[in-house]
Amino acid sequence: MTLGYNEKLVLLKLAELKKAKIEELSKVTGLEQVAVMRALLTLEAQGLARIHEEAKKIVRITEIGKRYLEVGLPEIRALKLLRDKGRISIRDLETTLDKEEINPTIGILRREGWAKIIKTEKELILEITEKGIKAEERGIDKALKLLSQGEVTVDEVEKVIPVRELKRRKIAEEDEKVERIAEITDKGLELVKRGIELKKEVTALTPELIASGKWREVELKPFNIKAPVRKVYPGKKQPYRVFLDKIRRRLIEMGFIEMTVESLIETQFWNFDALFQPQNHPAREWTDTYQLKYPEKGYLPDDKLVAKVKEAHERGLAGSRGWGYVWSPERAMLLMPRAHATALSARQLAKGVEIPGKYFTIQRVFRPDVLDRTHLIEFNQIDGFIIGEDLTFRHLLGILKKFATEIAGAKKVKFLPDYYPFTEPSVQLSAYHPELGWVEFGGAGVFREEMTEALGIKVPVIAWGIGIDRLAMFKLGIDDIRYLFSYDLRWLREAKLIW
Repeated sequence: MTLGYNEKLVLLKLAELKKAKIEELSKVTGLEQVAVMRALLTLEAQGLARIHEEAKKIVRITEIGKRYLEVGLPEIRALKLLRDKGRISIRDLETTLDKEEINPTIGILRREGWAKIIKTEKELILEITEKGIKAEERGIDKALKLLSQGEVTVDEVEKVIPVRELKRRKIAEEDEKVERIAEITDKGLELVKRGIELKKEVTALTPELIASGKWREVELKPFNIKAPVRKVYPGKKQPYRVFLDKIRRRLIEMGFIEMTVESLIETQFWNFDALFQPQNHPAREWTDTYQLKYPEKGYLPDDKLVAKVKEAHERGLAGSRGWGYVWSPERAMLLMPRAHATALSARQLAKGVEIPGKYFTIQRVFRPDVLDRTHLIEFNQIDGFIIGEDLTFRHLLGILKKFATEIAGAKKVKFLPDYYPFTEPSVQLSAYHPELGWVEFGGAGVFREEMTEALGIKVPVIAWGIGIDRLAMFKLGIDDIRYLFSYDLRWLREAKLIW
């Protein structure tokens, strides 16, 4: 059995006292209460001491009570004035009492029988009585003196005055205090009887100790590597940010090129028109997308590209008849917070791409929605596309399944037919969450030729847009999407590591 200096010292003092409070042990050992408690926990773990708690009701003085200790109770101050003058007016009380104390004090003086009230034509007069002249110390006066010494038990106060009276006058408040009591066990007494050598402890042998020979007079402090210690929460990235960074790194390792953009604001041209989404589509209205109030409009790209997109919408490209309406450049210039990250795919295709090539982006997007466990109005989306000569719809399904199983950790996935104005065929990806059931992750498809040809692309492009926040729910083991942006310190500290 290995004990340190503090444990030995506390055990020796406890053997003398048999039973003691932590405060008392601190006083007799000269150690801080924290050090005493730490020593006792070690002794208790080795069966040499016991610690138990005793709860007791105590009475503490309030700020009002402390003030009365300094200046005296209002009725005592008023009585002193009466004894000096015999009779006083109500106005005289204002010299020694606060305005809010006057009426209650008059009531106490009458109730105690210390003064009587005389009504005159001009004012009320207080006149001291015989009982007021001979007034002795009351229970409340004794209680106030008792409270000046610090915390007092309810039983001690009740001997001089009911605690409810002190609480009614806001002089004191009732509370519960838990005291820790330590006592030595038979095993501890037996160890003390066998003898304990108390030597000064050191944590390391220094050259001075060795050279002077004082190493013989000290003991090396033992360290219990199994002892419980305080948890340390070092600085770290927010769990969801870690997830996003790891997704980004994995995609780059897989050969994808990241598409970046500085602004969150987009023209409707890139958000809708370049994606072959007609200008009368309901998704372009205020119920489904946000609109920028000021500035209202932005700029269109070069005329050649705009003319191609206009042609695709009005008359069609690649054998298509288009949407058959008059396309408005004014509508295309309207500004909006980006509604989907697919707008960056259109920008990249128009700018130029490697063929074959793989591209992705992780972007913040905005949509009017009802906030709940699986929906946000501001969220992250991972969009990407692969371009190549021989790509098919089957390649797209394989990519989506890999995302859901390997990156999100979903056990079951399913594909459902879907519709998007800019892909054909189109598919919806869903995965099974143990708490929420089947959750829609996003949509995907093969970009329509009307869209890609307007942007100068002549080969197949498979593309997807996935709600990465929902992927994170799977990976982080949470059932409410709002928790990804939570300020809950417990979750931020204890969220499980991913990968």
